[in-house]
Amino acid sequence: MCGEALRLRPHHGMCLAYFAGYGYSDGFSRHTAELLDVLTAETAVTLTVGTDCVCSACPNNVGGVCVQAEKVAGYDRAVLALCGLREDAVLPFGEFVRRVQERVLAPGKRPSVCGGCQWESLCTGKSRWEA
Repeated sequence: MCGEALRLRPHHGMCLAYFAGYGYSDGFSRHTAELLDVLTAETAVTLTVGTDCVCSACPNNVGGVCVQAEKVAGYDRAVLALCGLREDAVLPFGEFVRRVQERVLAPGKRPSVCGGCQWESLCTGKSRWEA
C-alpha cells in the first residue's frame, strides 16, 4: 500500500487514534481506513517530519510537500519531544502508538500539540490506542 518502508509523521499517531472515517476527501478517508486495517503492532515505521504514507492520498500534498508544511512540522516535533523520539527513528508501530497514548493522549497533552487543527472536534472520547 505504501511501499516497503512505512514512513509516518509523528502527529499521525494522534490522528489515527481518533480517525472515524472523516477526512479531506473520500479518497483520503478510504486510504486512511485501509491503512489502519493493514498496520499491525509489528509493522516497522520510520518517523518523518515530512510527507508520509497517510499524506500520499491527501489533497493538501502538492508535489510531495504539505501546503501547511510548517504548521504540521510543529505538530510532528512536539510529538517527537513528548514521546522521547527523534526524526528518522525506526520502531514497531505498536511501540510508537503506545508512547503516543501514554505520553500525549492519556495525560491530556494533545490540545497543546495540535489544538488549532480543523479536525480537533473529532479527537474526543476513547483513543483506539487505549488498552
